[in-house]
Amino acid sequence: MVRVGVVVGSLRKKSFSKQVATNVASLFAPGYETEYLEIGNLPLFNQDYEGELETPAEYTEFRKKVSELDAVLFVTPEYNRSIPAVLKNALDVASRPYGENVWSGKPAAIVSVSPGALAGFGANHHLRQVLSFLNMPVVQQPEAYIGNIYELLDENGKLNEDTTQFLQTFVDTFTDLIKRYNA
Repeated sequence: MVRVGVVVGSLRKKSFSKQVATNVASLFAPGYETEYLEIGNLPLFNQDYEGELETPAEYTEFRKKVSELDAVLFVTPEYNRSIPAVLKNALDVASRPYGENVWSGKPAAIVSVSPGALAGFGANHHLRQVLSFLNMPVVQQPEAYIGNIYELLDENGKLNEDTTQFLQTFVDTFTDLIKRYNA
């Protein structure tokens, strides 16, 4: 069983990113298991936790969960042309202490979501920069920018058929990347 972690960059209860993540998670073929990673409970990263302060239990548990994954799907909104602070914090927590980056080598895919037409372009690309530094190979094409989300989700949180077909192609490409790195 291939374990794919799902990291949602929004904490809002009815977030568009969470709804899209749920739709995308359902598109993986048998043999793939998706698991949502909780990031809202992580204390803000503080390097003192690597020295004089005791490492929070939430850090240790999160790092362990990430280390057990085969790949990671990131679904995020855009905040001020970048990624949400809660997502950056999770990336920092699991990449530290220096030399113990548990993200390293894990294939990744990014879906950015927005009610606007730009579709989270800034967040998508800022996240790509961070993942590159963390040594995570990322799906390059197709890029997944989901804009005008109000028009794509029905009242039950299901995406329309065209978007679902596009995201199936995206997931298929992601699973090909996962196979290359987990062969």
